[in-house]
Amino acid sequence: MWSTTIILTAIIYISTITYISYRLGMRKTEDANRAALIGFFLAFLPPFALIYLVILFFKEEEGIV
Repeated sequence: MWSTTIILTAIIYISTITYISYRLGMRKTEDANRAALIGFFLAFLPPFALIYLVILFFKEEEGIV
């Protein structure tokens, strides 16, 4: 029971970090897929994932040319 709860929580956390990274990457970077990939790998190290999201959040938006 506990292992199922822990695995489900980890899957939800990793997918949430990846989705937020992708959405922020669409607005703040030129390559949203790369931002999501970095967010996915950093999701396995939670403090770094949260720092990455904060950096993406406060980054200035890319201008559309």
